Amino acid sequence: MSCSYTSQISFPSRIFPSRRNSIEKRLRHLQNLHSSKEGQQEPDGDRNSESQDQVILVERYGNGTIKRYMLGDDLQIRAFLGKHVSTSNEFQDSHLSDPNLSWLPGILKDFILPAGLPGSVSDDYLQYMLLQFPTNVTGWICHTLVTSSLLKAVGVGSFSGTSAAASAAAIRWVSKDGIGAVGRLFIGGRFGNLFDDDPKQWRMYADFIGSAGSIFDLTTQVYPAYFLPLASLGNLAKAVARGLKDPSFRVIQNHFAISGNLGEVAAKEEVWEVTAQLLGLYLGILILDTPDLVKSYPVLVSTWGSMRLLHLWLRYLSLSALRFNTINLKRARVLVKSHVLHSRVPGCNECNREENILSWQRFIRPRIIFGVAMEEILGGGRSISMLRTLLRIYAREKYILMVNQQRKDFEVFVSFKAGATSISVLRSVWQTYWLHENLNVSENIFDQLVKSLSEMDDRFKEFIQQLDNAGWDTHQINLRVPKEISIDECHV
Repeated sequence: MSCSYTSQISFPSRIFPSRRNSIEKRLRHLQNLHSSKEGQQEPDGDRNSESQDQVILVERYGNGTIKRYMLGDDLQIRAFLGKHVSTSNEFQDSHLSDPNLSWLPGILKDFILPAGLPGSVSDDYLQYMLLQFPTNVTGWICHTLVTSSLLKAVGVGSFSGTSAAASAAAIRWVSKDGIGAVGRLFIGGRFGNLFDDDPKQWRMYADFIGSAGSIFDLTTQVYPAYFLPLASLGNLAKAVARGLKDPSFRVIQNHFAISGNLGEVAAKEEVWEVTAQLLGLYLGILILDTPDLVKSYPVLVSTWGSMRLLHLWLRYLSLSALRFNTINLKRARVLVKSHVLHSRVPGCNECNREENILSWQRFIRPRIIFGVAMEEILGGGRSISMLRTLLRIYAREKYILMVNQQRKDFEVFVSFKAGATSISVLRSVWQTYWLHENLNVSENIFDQLVKSLSEMDDRFKEFIQQLDNAGWDTHQINLRVPKEISIDECHV
């Protein structure tokens, strides 16, 4: 069994729950559950079967560990950690589906390969990358050798009469580039799955980090003795920025290429960028020719600071002009909130204008915590009645959602079952916003969970239909199912 992440999905009719599960039916079902006390007399067969521990729930973690929630003879839940053994019916990393990569450790696969390979990319992807790697290695060897010649040509090592000084300087210079390359390696390997979700945010953050790197470069004039460490830190920050910028902008370019003309769009963007580069270099040279600026370091810094602030403001305006018709988590929040409150969804232009490029998900209200362990959903306790109630309520959903009752401000925990998809995430967001608007703290929380699911049963199909009518691409919903934790129910 595999988990789905950001992917293209279709909408068969079976994903929409029917109306037959009304609020009254759910509530009667829940009341019957509460009427079964933990110490109540049960049929002989059930009583005999509980003489041994029974597995109620299995929680699987991305690192291969599993936790079994078991019901003992004393009707108490016990949790046992163990090692996960992968089978075709269990939650596992989709990389394992490629037999040619079975020798590669899983953690390394996650770092260097796209999630879902080979199914998520074309058949020629792996062969191309295996040949591209030694190609890049030889290219950088040539770059290192050429750097030595360039430094010697500008006078490095000329006083000693040998090329040794030039070679040493080249080693230090290339080492600076190597430290920066580590930043790109880390970003691409660790955060590669984020750029499809929110390219506007990460492109903006790239400029912030690049600005920080330029500050290190500026300080080399004040502390020339620390040129190498300062320049290395600057290169590292700018390399991290490039690691965020390049994949984010490729997503943006793909958004532009609605006719499948991605190559032409990229080429024309290069024309715009090079023209801007030439003009910027020319104006920069004119500024540097100003005598007062050359002599005064504070004037240089203030001029750079003014240009950088203008640069960041223009970048923000350019990203705000983008109008994506795909649904990520930020836009899903805007769409769901409008539907829950007003029974309508905004169009692409209106929703993109309302989307906050800079905000982190953790600071957006209502707060939703995805991929939470079941023990945290249960409030740190191990109540068998609460666990069984939640499993019964969410029997037809691919997730379990619970309001965090230990916080004063509204917050929900969501844990996804094996086989959850982007639609499961979207449904959990819809339920969260309904609860946020209608939750009554004086009423039973489980009754309100049941009511929220019934409301969603009635209105979710209409929500998807309104998305289609408003021009949203409902076949590409970029709502990633967390792969860190997945749960399997064991019916006992």
